[in-house]
Amino acid sequence: MRFTKMHGLGNDYVYVNCFQETVEDPSALAIQVSDRHFGVGSDGLILIRPSQRADFRMDMYNADGSSAQMCGNGIRCVAKYVHDRGLTDKTEFTIESGGAVKTLKLSLGPDGSTQFVTVGMGKPVVGFVDRPVEVAGKVWRLTEVSMGNPHAVAFVDQVESLDLEGIGPLFEHHELFPERTNTEFVRVIDRKTLQMRVWERGSGETLACGTGACASLAAAVVNGLAEREATLHLRGGDLHIRWDEASNEILMTGPATFVFDGELL
Repeated sequence: MRFTKMHGLGNDYVYVNCFQETVEDPSALAIQVSDRHFGVGSDGLILIRPSQRADFRMDMYNADGSSAQMCGNGIRCVAKYVHDRGLTDKTEFTIESGGAVKTLKLSLGPDGSTQFVTVGMGKPVVGFVDRPVEVAGKVWRLTEVSMGNPHAVAFVDQVESLDLEGIGPLFEHHELFPERTNTEFVRVIDRKTLQMRVWERGSGETLACGTGACASLAAAVVNGLAEREATLHLRGGDLHIRWDEASNEILMTGPATFVFDGELL
């Protein structure tokens, strides 16, 4: 089986072109390829498939084999793959993920390859705001945001010294979130600049999370901490996020990168 390793700001996945390849058990394959010692090494598996509702469909599986609805970094990589590998010559097209259809616009470099991708990430659904929740003997104030997948955003004074390996699973499996949750820890630098670390359900800490960055900006806005357009500093790099007031949609712009092609024996 041929595959391609790609990443969006270090949030890396193994991509399989299912126009050409067949995957019988994607959950088991995700566990196999994600292992960084005995597999390819990734945050999960993404399958690129035909769609009856959009130009393409993306099916995503976390490193533990669980399925996921949406990945902002992943969908940017799918967009780069289908354009740069010749599956489409369009620079604006749609991708179905988790039952939702997203519109993507490509910015091309001088050589015609994809440099940046802007994704219409949809409308955030805000749940509880600034809710005190006790985790690991400390009270955290969480804001709940869905970007098609669940997020809990905590605003903190610093992010670098947080023990995410210790506290991340406690948030992910908290009784408030019966289907588990992604958790973002966000420091407000100023009203147009945020710093974020993320614990992703099913994968642990990743270097970037596109839906998490969108959820973080939405949470910052509803808590009165940021403007509707900001730069998000993630461990793997920066994302530009804008929450359009007229459409209520969040737009995310960032890069996507090929790493290598391979064949799984």
